[in-house]
Amino acid sequence: MSRLFEPVALGDLHLANRVVMAPMTRSRAGSRGQPLPMTARYYAQRAAAGLIVTEGVFPSPDGQGYPATPGVCTDEQVAAWREVADAVHAAGGRIVMQLMHCGRAALRENQAADAEVIAPSAIACRTPLYGPNGVQRPCSVPRALRTEEIARVVQEYRDAALNAVAAGMDGVELHAASGYLPMQFLSTNTNLREDAYGGSRENRCRFVWEVMQAMGEAIGHGRVGIRINPGSDYNDMADEAPAATYATLLQGLSGRGFAYVHLIHRPPAALDTLMLTRAYWSGPVIVNDELDAARADAFITAGKAEAASFGRPFIANPDLVARFASGAPLASPDRATLYGGGERGYTDYSEFEAP
Repeated sequence: MSRLFEPVALGDLHLANRVVMAPMTRSRAGSRGQPLPMTARYYAQRAAAGLIVTEGVFPSPDGQGYPATPGVCTDEQVAAWREVADAVHAAGGRIVMQLMHCGRAALRENQAADAEVIAPSAIACRTPLYGPNGVQRPCSVPRALRTEEIARVVQEYRDAALNAVAAGMDGVELHAASGYLPMQFLSTNTNLREDAYGGSRENRCRFVWEVMQAMGEAIGHGRVGIRINPGSDYNDMADEAPAATYATLLQGLSGRGFAYVHLIHRPPAALDTLMLTRAYWSGPVIVNDELDAARADAFITAGKAEAASFGRPFIANPDLVARFASGAPLASPDRATLYGGGERGYTDYSEFEAP
């Protein structure tokens, strides 16, 4: 029996199995940043996962970077997410909300009228993004946050965590990977600050530590996880010494009762991010590495991770856990419907039927 199907506790999150649905942007939110009824169906179909991590959700209007992505900062958004959480729980699942502040990885026209693109430093991301008209454009130049404004951003994350729990979510995950705001504070090429949030490794880690602590104090540390990807260059990232940066980050988070580290384990050849994480973090690890069931089980059996997350396999295989258990073949997703659209390519994938 594969260890993938054993129960496990990640902090205060008790999972029926170790198969985690990874967060995936699907760009199907309503015009006011609210998840639509089909979103509840989409996640409920996949509730056999031990844990679902939602798509990235902006914690404040400034945090939105892409079109048709959802937020959790208005009453309407919270109410719509409650429908999602209720549907997943009714199907026997567990779900946490990933909080994703895009920072400089954003287009101003994708945001609300009263929002703005902000970042640690006024350095534009060189990765083009899609605007609301479906055309790629260069990212907007962000405004550098003033020191006294950072506490407000931390508070926005805290409020978003409270809103997520009010919506029925079992916890939250801080998206500190993929070149978004927390990673922008961590990285030397995007953080040129000279105050208490820039310069030394400890200063560059300070924002993430403060956000995690604020959310933990608000909803319980054991309901708060974090996603990281040390050494990634996604969204124009280039830290001078990622091993040292993330050793400092993880040391500062370890032993404080947080639920888990969700590690995207696709590092540069010279950096073993899983070994690094295990060396400096004492809590549970969810590993994400474009895995199949056998490799995921090997990570868990070897004690390198407590759970494993799967992204695109969950898109076309709502019954992924059952397929893993039976050895059934996996369907492939329709790439044309990954982002945007309606039910097609979202809730209409069928479950496997044995011949």
